[in-house]
Amino acid sequence: MKAYFADEQRRHDPRSFLSSGAPKPNPEVPARVDRLLAGAIAAGCAVERPGSYGLEPIAAIHTPEYVDFLQRIFERWQRIDGASAEVIPNIHPIARGGSYPASAVGQAGYHMADTSCPISEHTFESACWSAWTATAAAEAVEAGAASAYALCRPPGHHAFADVAGGFCFFNNSGIAAQRLRRSAERVAILDIDLHHGNGTQGVFYRRGDVLTVSIHADPERFYPFFWGYADERGEGAGLGCNFNLPLARKSGDDVFLEALAAAIRRIEAFAPGALVVALGLDAFEGDPFGGLSVSTPGFARIGEAIAAMRLPTVVVQEGGYLCDEMSDNLTSFLTGFGGSHRTRG
Repeated sequence: MKAYFADEQRRHDPRSFLSSGAPKPNPEVPARVDRLLAGAIAAGCAVERPGSYGLEPIAAIHTPEYVDFLQRIFERWQRIDGASAEVIPNIHPIARGGSYPASAVGQAGYHMADTSCPISEHTFESACWSAWTATAAAEAVEAGAASAYALCRPPGHHAFADVAGGFCFFNNSGIAAQRLRRSAERVAILDIDLHHGNGTQGVFYRRGDVLTVSIHADPERFYPFFWGYADERGEGAGLGCNFNLPLARKSGDDVFLEALAAAIRRIEAFAPGALVVALGLDAFEGDPFGGLSVSTPGFARIGEAIAAMRLPTVVVQEGGYLCDEMSDNLTSFLTGFGGSHRTRG
């Protein structure tokens, strides 16, 4: 399988975030890259550097107001007397339909859903290269590759069209899906991260050309709390094109695979021309977030089941945090997927 990664993705280096009101070290650290690269290489991936695509693939799903904010906010923040070293919001609107604030502080609250996505000097650069990594993988599949892996870091599935959140800035899975729409009439996104892909759902919620499916820990008492429930089915042209499968905390392989079978049935009923897998390794039983209990061999079974759909597939890296088995989990998924996926001519 082809794999894509750019070293500039390491430069984003967030220091902290708030968890249950307490400051803690941010787990979305550059060291994740080394574990993921090792896992991809062990699975037989040949890693290539993506090209720079400019803002076009990003602007295809994100608003110009938001892109401009991310591009300039760090420099503006530094001009505030006594400001923190990283851009972290301290106020959020209770509704976003009113006036747009002029101040950096107000815009940070407007465009950042929570405190887990601090913006520092290199965040915009790293986020762009992460988005371009997803774009390169999508273009490889468009060109005839059966599949491609995008080592996207920072991740993306909590990013809405104009809001960052949950370690995410640009929605890489959404960017890949939108790119694939150039050659596929319909595209499905299957999100198997521990956390619900709320940003991805939000981007496509009123669209009927992209099916969004997410298997995740029940959000009733788990991030992202406000999205990810089974009754969220889409709106307007997208009604029936969003499918959420929340799982009880600590659910293991068999429960996850049962939900995956339901997800696959829905995807096959949509009959997409291509698939994006938003791959979170944080559903692992030993991941620091501890929400679900998928085993390392379980990731291979998940990969095999997804590959059996025989769809042109872009695998986009989402979550998965530092633990001893992190590399092995990626290798397990990619090996299981690659062993069952067809070769395109």
